[in-house]
Amino acid sequence: MQRARAVMRSGNLIIHLDQPLNQDHLETVAGSTNQFYIDFEVADTRKARVQQRRLFFALLHDIEIWSFTPKDYLKEIFYTQYEIYTAGKEISLSDDTKSSVSDANTLLDLVIDFMLEWRVPFRKGYELLPRDQRYFLYQCCRHRVCTICSEYADIHHIDVVGRTNRNKVDHTKRHVMALCRKHHEEIEHIGPVQFSRKYHVPVEGIKLKLEDLKKLGIRGITVLKMKMFWNDIELFFYDWYLRHIKKPKCLVCKEIATLQLDCTPVLWICENCAQIQSELASEEESND
Repeated sequence: MQRARAVMRSGNLIIHLDQPLNQDHLETVAGSTNQFYIDFEVADTRKARVQQRRLFFALLHDIEIWSFTPKDYLKEIFYTQYEIYTAGKEISLSDDTKSSVSDANTLLDLVIDFMLEWRVPFRKGYELLPRDQRYFLYQCCRHRVCTICSEYADIHHIDVVGRTNRNKVDHTKRHVMALCRKHHEEIEHIGPVQFSRKYHVPVEGIKLKLEDLKKLGIRGITVLKMKMFWNDIELFFYDWYLRHIKKPKCLVCKEIATLQLDCTPVLWICENCAQIQSELASEEESND
């Protein structure tokens, strides 16, 4: 992600670029070089904090114990990964650093992602983790790691599902958080308010995207929506095949038919004739 200076004018965000954007890339991803969408976040340009340095090295200590890899070597690996991730930007967490809070957060995100992905046990660093940040809560859900203790987690629904069939629930609209069985039972027992005070974590939860729900194996109405979508696609192409390829004739008016009658041999009828036949049948029933 690139960083640039921005100003607000009359409700518009104006970004001053240090260098021009790649026009070919813009044309490829947006279809235009004049109008396109961007993702942005407000950078915290304050100097990186001591707490961030402490957390970084505490996490490296946990990885060192798990992997038997020296801490200094790990530091260089993650510094290099940060440089690649930010397209050449350097970072330092020394006392005289010029790196910002946002820079340090990006570095910490890379380390936390690595630990969650490879199931590195959190020990010294876990108590320092920013558990009040949505990004951390999201990663815990994504990797099924308990927000409180780092053990394997279930996905706890903040919005109570109750006795509702979970396969008929739209989970993309539900707030969730990752909790192990022990802490899952505890939040149910003492309630979210007391749980939040005890562990200093927010309990409002986060919403997960469809891709994350599928990866976690959480079924629901989102899966049903996908099935309905593909059914609609199948019906569309079948209708197109009948109209443009097979072109069966209506047994009444000889126009192209799209409705197959349940009989042998196979006969077809168009929608207009089918509607007329239905209306005639209704009139006969009413006269009787």
